[in-house]
Amino acid sequence: MELIILGSGTGVPSLRRGSPAALLKAGDKSLLLDSGSGTLVRMLQAGVSYKDLDVILYSHIHPDHVGDLVPLIFACRYKEDPRERDLLILGGRGFRDYFEGLRWVYGTWVEPETFHIHIEEVLTDDMELAGLRVSTLPLEHAPESVGYRLESPEGKIFVYSGDTDYCHNIVELARGADLLLLEASFPDMMKVKGHLTPSLAGRIAQEAGCKRLVLTHFYPPCDQFDIKRDCQRVYQGEVLLAEDMMRIEI
Repeated sequence: MELIILGSGTGVPSLRRGSPAALLKAGDKSLLLDSGSGTLVRMLQAGVSYKDLDVILYSHIHPDHVGDLVPLIFACRYKEDPRERDLLILGGRGFRDYFEGLRWVYGTWVEPETFHIHIEEVLTDDMELAGLRVSTLPLEHAPESVGYRLESPEGKIFVYSGDTDYCHNIVELARGADLLLLEASFPDMMKVKGHLTPSLAGRIAQEAGCKRLVLTHFYPPCDQFDIKRDCQRVYQGEVLLAEDMMRIEI
């Protein structure tokens, strides 16, 4: 598996960091993890188009994580090169209602003409998906927040939190992961409810026994602090700081 960081930032505009999104390549499958504003362009930079995605996994429906969902569906309607394969979208409880709201606002512009969109709501689920074993658990952020654990047939494990505070479920979801992608929104001295700091992210990775930890979802103050050092004070494994278009082998 290969992870490509498409956006390592937040909803705050930045010339360095795009809104949250990541792409997981597993064999010939492409799985999109959230789709903040600008995701479609960064997907193209990574060599993936709107036609190539097999699954979209949403951690929650805050604007900085779903901003390019409507543009993605709209692009799939391009008559000169339309998408023809069905698209599966996973999200937490309430995602169907959210999507129905998009239909109410945009009407037929978010109605596929050449393929079907299948939506599944997840909470505490286990399933086979795109050749991977996928498990989900609710996390501490928004009411619909879920984290994802994806395991390849070879036994490699990747875990994605989306936004979350420290909680038991993210530790359990990340147990023994080869790569854990965690948010670390603010420096330690600027803790915000519902989000992690570098030391809390390190605590999760240490308690879960993860092999490698990638920190992402950086608000602007993070770039003014040594957040890697703060994380390494509590986590003994390898720590990477996400940058847009970074590629990581799992």
